[in-house]
Amino acid sequence: MVGAYARGVENQPLPHSSPRTAAFFDLDKTVIAKSSTLTFSKSFYQGGLINRRAVLRTAYIQFIFLAGGADHDQMERMREYLSALCKGWNVQQVREIVAETLHDLIDPIIYDEAASLIEAHHTAGRDVVIVSTSGAEVVEPIGEMLGADRVVATRMVVGEDGCFTGEIDYYAYGPTKAEAVRELAESEGYDLARCYAYSDSATDIPMLEAVGHPHAVNPDRALRREATAREWPVLVFNRPVRLKQRLPGLSMPARPALIAAAAVGAAAATAGLVWYASRRRAHALSAVRSA
Repeated sequence: MVGAYARGVENQPLPHSSPRTAAFFDLDKTVIAKSSTLTFSKSFYQGGLINRRAVLRTAYIQFIFLAGGADHDQMERMREYLSALCKGWNVQQVREIVAETLHDLIDPIIYDEAASLIEAHHTAGRDVVIVSTSGAEVVEPIGEMLGADRVVATRMVVGEDGCFTGEIDYYAYGPTKAEAVRELAESEGYDLARCYAYSDSATDIPMLEAVGHPHAVNPDRALRREATAREWPVLVFNRPVRLKQRLPGLSMPARPALIAAAAVGAAAATAGLVWYASRRRAHALSAVRSA
């Protein structure tokens, strides 16, 4: 099933360890500080895809999401709302808007700690796979920006007119993510006992259970309880930074002319939290490199 949805990303492959291993990353609030889909709401509004009322509603949904108060039922309602919202959108227009605003909206909210882990896993010879509930039209360009090898994301049904029908073809959520991880392991030859996974949400416990090295990142209350009970490492990521800023020599994907100028501010961490996060990151990187 997942073979049709686990897309390769246009990045140069690196030598693999033997046996092959991978690191699976949730995206929202794990690698980036916000919801990848909802972050584009203003751009979709300026592109004529949604109205002002929809912008305000998605802003409220973003607030609930960031506050950590979205349980399974709320996530389902969000899914239904967003599916209905994008019905009739032209897929090519969506891709163009994402491409044109990607660097302004997503680059500033990538966690420095997550980018460092991605680099460490690649250095260790592991594939990096982004496994996200957000739509493929948003996740795949972000995966390319991050240097991921593969992306698993939700896919909407596209009609003959090139527009979304409002129906979901594949929903990358909860147990479905774990199924994707296992199927990728079978097709790619990953040794799951030696693989890593990172997520902020209790809904991703099945994915975390599927690997030998699960990590909770900025966990919600339910995942924090589970991680404590199972003695899973808990990581704190709180330093968003532009990839260009942390890696001046990084070659970013080509950037089209902007259709909208937007800046997303990232909350500054207190000195104590920065010190604590630095210690946690150093411990995590040491564990990744020595494994």
